[in-house]
Amino acid sequence: MQTDWNTHQLVESTIRYTNKLNTVEHLLDTNEHLAREIVKHNLQFYDIPQSELDEFIRESEREGRSVDRTSVSQALKHFVRDWADEGYDEREEAFLCILNSLDAMPRTSDHPLRVLLPGAGLGRLAHEIEALGDFDVTMNEWSAYMNLAYRYLSSLSTPNSVSFHPYIDWWSHHATRHDLQRSIAFPDQVVNPSSVLLIEGDFTTVFGQQTDRYDVIVTLFFIDTARNLVSYLETIHRLLRTGGRWINLGPLLYGTAPFLQLSLDEIIVLSERIGFIFEETTANCGTITLPGMPVRGMEVAYGRNGRGLSKNAFQAQFWEAVKQ
Repeated sequence: MQTDWNTHQLVESTIRYTNKLNTVEHLLDTNEHLAREIVKHNLQFYDIPQSELDEFIRESEREGRSVDRTSVSQALKHFVRDWADEGYDEREEAFLCILNSLDAMPRTSDHPLRVLLPGAGLGRLAHEIEALGDFDVTMNEWSAYMNLAYRYLSSLSTPNSVSFHPYIDWWSHHATRHDLQRSIAFPDQVVNPSSVLLIEGDFTTVFGQQTDRYDVIVTLFFIDTARNLVSYLETIHRLLRTGGRWINLGPLLYGTAPFLQLSLDEIIVLSERIGFIFEETTANCGTITLPGMPVRGMEVAYGRNGRGLSKNAFQAQFWEAVKQ
């Protein structure tokens, strides 16, 4: 016990660890305020009375349903990745090849190309594509957490008007206490929600009645979210018009309980069997991953703390394929 007390005195007298705990607790209140503002806005947006939400909370507590704090945290951190100055470098790594490919496509203002982005998250790439001009952009997202965050984001009329503390839920890999506790402001630019259409729901079902509709489908960090990857591939093929282009960039980090976990070469072979032709791409988008196959790999960060002492990145795979 004496040793424990001596440790406590040493830590308190040197770095005031209790003060650190108290500060973070206060900062967590700031994050909670943001979460409540998101809920408040979306109750109005979806025309849901507070009483209905209160009853849902009581029912969840009675049934012992666990709170999904992880999904809440991930949605909030996407404000950093998609809509904060700190996420700029990460966006540049992930977006550049996709945007360059789209910008090079011939198009006219009379007939804008239809682009679909399933798994669009908080929608920054969708809005970047729309800003290229002469694209009719639809984004699709299944996660209610992401959709609620996007609807709130779309309501903000002033740049960098909201701030929160995205790194206080993970205390590893910080160089300084300030890095742990620092705030991040968003959005770096105001979002025009009317310029991009958001369709909420599961990619394989909400577009079930559509065929040959889109000129381009862009999948960014998406295909490995599938429980049934073949269903994703078939849906992409069905939604594209003949000659339409599928642009992909992302890892193969399979999620919860997938039916299939395919290797890269298996995905390519299946896609070709379904009716895609893979095309050569520029060396600026990485190095060839598999000899004889026009798929390139490049390191892309994801959800990285710009000041952290760890490195979260994937050897993401980039390809372009055309529907026969």
